Amino acid sequence: MVTDISGDLFPQISSKWKMVLSVALVLLFSLFIIILLPIADGIMLGIVFAYIGRPIYNFIKMKRHLGALVATMFIVIPIVMILGMGIIEIANQLMWIAENQGAVIESLLDFIRNLNIPDAYYENIRQTIWNSSISILPLLGNLVFVSYARGIAMFMINLLVAVLVCYFLLADGDGLYRSVLRIIPKGNQHLVKRYVHHMDIILSGVFIGNAYAALSVSTLSVIVFYAFGLSHVLALATLIFVASVIPMFAGYMVLVVLTIVRYFSLGFESALIFFVVSSIIIYAPPEFFLRPYLASIKSHIHPFLIMLAFLGGAFVGGIAGFFAAPILLGTLVSAYRVYVEDLEYVSPETSADE
Repeated sequence: MVTDISGDLFPQISSKWKMVLSVALVLLFSLFIIILLPIADGIMLGIVFAYIGRPIYNFIKMKRHLGALVATMFIVIPIVMILGMGIIEIANQLMWIAENQGAVIESLLDFIRNLNIPDAYYENIRQTIWNSSISILPLLGNLVFVSYARGIAMFMINLLVAVLVCYFLLADGDGLYRSVLRIIPKGNQHLVKRYVHHMDIILSGVFIGNAYAALSVSTLSVIVFYAFGLSHVLALATLIFVASVIPMFAGYMVLVVLTIVRYFSLGFESALIFFVVSSIIIYAPPEFFLRPYLASIKSHIHPFLIMLAFLGGAFVGGIAGFFAAPILLGTLVSAYRVYVEDLEYVSPETSADE
């Protein structure tokens, strides 16, 4: 009788301990995620850098750690030069605007005055700009002054984290994947492998294809902008990079704005020459040389969904959200594709049995 009671009791105690252990592991994992949140930008950038650098790592065929180092530097150096210095330059310009609010307003009003707008409309525009400047520019100044130093410091820390994550993913990514696969029950390993395969194809199309095109376009834009004597070249190249990464956007959006500004400042001929030369030099090489390679790297997700993921992620989570949202979209689409494959595999057998 006692033996039966203890026999019934021990499985219950065992299951309760398993539940407690599971809850404890979930809490510890959640705490670990919270601890990593300040460097989330660096982690996400490192994952993206690793995806971008993987074709280089596979191509050079060096020793594992040496190849990872070369591929990391090959990707990180141009991106840091363009994005890193560009973001710092944009922050410096915001600082200058916050410190010289009156000069900014006067310059904007002079530009609008030169457009020969009728006096009635000009007065309304002038009043709108003045009212907006009273409320927006002081707020911008406070935000910039408070967050500038901390933002630059965190950016440099996250950049270092991104380089390290990129290097170790390239060097030890396969080993990490095999370690994770070992804890999966053998009966489900084939399912996980198919899921990872689909996700890898999707993320390669999202990051590798877009990033290589954007990196080449923004690098060439630095040369062209310097040649035409534009100011804030790195900031403009950063804007072109970001616009080129997002599907359905393009660096042309930045070029068109620059052409319009050049038209009002230097005339039609100068604006036309700038637009034609920029278009040929910046966009012709990627179209003729990169396009055949990029054509084989497609995510097969509608560009509109990817665009929404990039933009929504940026608004919600900044740099980390900008790259995390497409990854989350890729995980969902991968699960859907595995599910559809299983349905297509089961359906013929079901119909044959019937």
